[in-house]
Amino acid sequence: MTLSISTPDGRIVGYSLYGDPDGVPVVFHVGTPSTRQRRPDVVRATADSGIRLLTFDRPGYAESTRQVGRRVADVAADVRLLADAQGWERFAVAGGSGGGPHALACAALMPERVVRCAVVGGIAPAPADGPEPTEEALRPGTEQTAREIMALIEAGGPEIPPGPNEPAGPPALEDPAAMARVRATFVDSHDGWIDDNLAFARDWGFALGAIAVPVSLWFGSAGERDRQQAAQLAAAIPSAETFEYVGGHIQNDTEYRRMLAWLSA
Repeated sequence: MTLSISTPDGRIVGYSLYGDPDGVPVVFHVGTPSTRQRRPDVVRATADSGIRLLTFDRPGYAESTRQVGRRVADVAADVRLLADAQGWERFAVAGGSGGGPHALACAALMPERVVRCAVVGGIAPAPADGPEPTEEALRPGTEQTAREIMALIEAGGPEIPPGPNEPAGPPALEDPAAMARVRATFVDSHDGWIDDNLAFARDWGFALGAIAVPVSLWFGSAGERDRQQAAQLAAAIPSAETFEYVGGHIQNDTEYRRMLAWLSA
């Protein structure tokens, strides 16, 4: 079920809730690009782990109004509003890939409310050694990448590319719900995807070194870039510890459950 909330500046934020209504509250920041919609295996693991998971569309994705010029730090205001609506005074945050910087923003800017922060295959700040990219420069490449991904799916590919030595999932075309998820991510709009990448290239609006809550950084053994990014983040965040798992950029079911257990510890 899609829920929504209005922000003080007149935007709409779409969100969904999964898992045990009385479970440990966790706000999950989806990757870049992605939407709030979770796959059935993720929903099952969330419920089994005793977690109440809130996912939401960042501005410009799916049901959420675009917020031109947003910084990574701006997400904290939306999360505070979403948590207030659930009556959550204290909660954990997590983020995968491009959701990682946004989870870290909440850990840095909401220390009185965030109890733990997990990041999977997260992005580290880019070096400030050149001009910032522009929407005009990013949009053609983004749209081309989206077309290529959809072409693979329409040729019979799975919703999620398998990790190293993992079997491919069923064709997404056979599952209307899977196709709804990929269309929301790769077809309906590219604004959120572009705005994420613009935000990553700018100053994030908070200091990684100011994060004091426990942070776990997860990365797959097959991803050298993810390993390097985790090392960069770990060097900057005093409270961080790293967890390597066998696999690629996206956690398998076992490792996802392991991360949820860490968040609820």
